[in-house]
Amino acid sequence: MHKTVTVRDIWEYFGYRQIYGNDESLNREIKDANTNRPGLELSGYLDEHVNKRIVVIGEKEMNYIGTMSEEAQRKVFDYLTNDQIPMILISRDMACPPILGEIAYQKNFPVFTSYAPTNSLIVEIVSFLEEFFAPIESVHGVLLQVFGRGVLIRGESGMGKSEIALELIKRGHILVADDRVDIYRIHNSIVGEAPEILRNLLEIRGVGIINVTSMFGIASTTEKSDIDYVIDLRKWSSEDEYDRLNLDHTQQVETFFGVDVPKMTIPVSEGRSIAIIIEAAVTSQILRSKGIDPSSELEERVLRLIDSQKGVI
Repeated sequence: MHKTVTVRDIWEYFGYRQIYGNDESLNREIKDANTNRPGLELSGYLDEHVNKRIVVIGEKEMNYIGTMSEEAQRKVFDYLTNDQIPMILISRDMACPPILGEIAYQKNFPVFTSYAPTNSLIVEIVSFLEEFFAPIESVHGVLLQVFGRGVLIRGESGMGKSEIALELIKRGHILVADDRVDIYRIHNSIVGEAPEILRNLLEIRGVGIINVTSMFGIASTTEKSDIDYVIDLRKWSSEDEYDRLNLDHTQQVETFFGVDVPKMTIPVSEGRSIAIIIEAAVTSQILRSKGIDPSSELEERVLRLIDSQKGVI
């Protein structure tokens, strides 16, 4: 599934100046994250493969329009304001060509201008739309920012994930989502956020729903975060074997949408402060990303000790 986005979303987010089209015209749906600079169309080649994209007119296109006959302009602008194309955006606050304005007025077609240069407009629009069109997967868990890193905490129901999240929030970390996390891929990053209906809320068994923002302040929550680490909570069992030293330096990963995210499994037992352990686990991962590996350091110490004992009875 993915979200739907309209011209109104673009207008409200970026604040472009609308020069043609009324409020109803803002309801046109955008179905493609890419944009189209209509060089081919202006030259007479009407490519139907790109007619669902936002049209961006820059200086080069505007200069070429100035060389076109009125008849040619009417043909092209009638095509560029068809039912499939959501909107036209003119860069650098250049004046709208009169014939385009006439046709846009007749069709109630949305035309906008912006002070920004053409390339900047394209980059910001595509970046904005890629998030809307990214496939979304919902996972059960809690997402927080711990020491600035996005940590997805998973585990069976009843493991106390929300209680652990509450403890981490009390220790100054930031809640992103509780119970259900919607995740999607943006470039090479996995991003998670809470469904709007659950945003800022945390469910604590025996207490009920609490509003984290109201209790701990606006800085205690954020709408979304990259997912940098996954932590799986598992009930401790004497029959399971746990790697205490990780001397083989292996790294578990969880794959979302083709992107590997580092993962660790933490056994949960009575008396263990899981919030503090998660802080330590995240700190350890940060150190490893900077080339500092305590397991390697221990291994080197052991090897040096063995070497120093050679020849000693």
